[in-house]
Amino acid sequence: MFAIVDIETCGSKFAYQRGRIIDICILVHDGLSVVDKFSTLINPECYITSFYTNLSGITNEMVQDAPKFHEVAKEILQYTEGYIFVAHNSAFDYNFIKEEFASIGYKYKRDTLCTVKLSRKLMPGKPSYSLGNLCESIGITIHNRHRAEGDAIATAKLLDILLQLKSQSKTHKASSLSSIMSSRIDAIKKYILDKIPATCGVYYFLNAKEEIVYIGKSVDMYARAVSHFNSDLKKTKQMLQDLSNADWIETGSELISLILESQEIKVHKPFYNRLRKKDVFTHVIKHTQNEEGIEILSIADFDEQENYLLAFTNYTSARELLERWIDENELCLKYCGLTSAESVCFHHQIKKCRGICNGQEDVASYNTRVEKIVKSNTFPYKNFILHDKGRTPQEKAIVLIENFKLLGYGYIDEQSQIYTLVDAKEYLQFPKLHPDEDDIVRSWIKYKKTKLIPFKDSSD
Repeated sequence: MFAIVDIETCGSKFAYQRGRIIDICILVHDGLSVVDKFSTLINPECYITSFYTNLSGITNEMVQDAPKFHEVAKEILQYTEGYIFVAHNSAFDYNFIKEEFASIGYKYKRDTLCTVKLSRKLMPGKPSYSLGNLCESIGITIHNRHRAEGDAIATAKLLDILLQLKSQSKTHKASSLSSIMSSRIDAIKKYILDKIPATCGVYYFLNAKEEIVYIGKSVDMYARAVSHFNSDLKKTKQMLQDLSNADWIETGSELISLILESQEIKVHKPFYNRLRKKDVFTHVIKHTQNEEGIEILSIADFDEQENYLLAFTNYTSARELLERWIDENELCLKYCGLTSAESVCFHHQIKKCRGICNGQEDVASYNTRVEKIVKSNTFPYKNFILHDKGRTPQEKAIVLIENFKLLGYGYIDEQSQIYTLVDAKEYLQFPKLHPDEDDIVRSWIKYKKTKLIPFKDSSD
């Protein structure tokens, strides 16, 4: 029995945020045909950007009243329990679902089957094995492409063909599906897999010259390494050709692994990492108040600012986020520095601004919306620590925020207590930190259930 799965996801480009599932379909297949189905949109509890809407057609309005993941988790378990988890590029769908379950405290585990890999074995020589191109080449029509149900139905039809080819193949007829899917790990891959632990931390892939070519993080470094070796991505395959060795740092804490990964990528700038390489920040969005008491959001040069909400490596990124805030909260272009201070803003003329610039909205009402944005992008306390898992059951990790900025992180004994900033600093490492690492911690606090301990000697 098979559970054929397809998902659609979304993410964020403005701060660290793991991708979230917005659409899922599971087809139960008995080896001959589909016998049951589960399909639903999912409220990701985060903003779906235009990129993901254009890809899937799924808008924020469509998922507004959809169930959240934890509300359909039981059904997902039931529809995949005891079945082989099948997907086109199964590592993608499986890891997303596994992470969603991990976020609610459940360890999700299923045997998987990838129709990309199986297609390469049973239908060699195709110019492309993407779902769309492969299905087109063998006469499968996909209805509602990039929607979970449409793609899952196409994958089920593909599986039917693959099972028929397997039964007709003299080479593969007597083989199990798992043996068809397996490939021999070469010596270096086996060497690396044998040494990387299945613990939380940051890992480093090295070439023959001991140069770092890739840095990653995971709550399970072994499982993440396996996913690299099973990847069909062209760039990942190229990286594996360069791979000679691996190293790692156990953190215990997922949050510290996120911070450390970001720092290390900026320091080493590995060839195969794409994100978080930039270490020069050029612009900020700052928050001030004018003489009339109106809350102001504006873009400014990074070098001139000590206090700011968010920092960016280019003006375009700052502008995109500010414009998104303006659209979502009906803010005024004039009081966001995007139009002349003397004029009524264009957004008011097209009824996207409530008229603070024209005296038609009171200051308190306007400020409430700005303050909501500020609050969501500011640490909840001026000085505090947060706790996370340590590297052993006998310790816990701590991350320190001082004056609304990430200062450092470290480890203490499980029984130890910290009461002041001075106490905390005795346990900390003070690496060179960057503004986007503040974003990592803020996002962590927002999306994880984390205990925060403000200091009694803080001025909050």
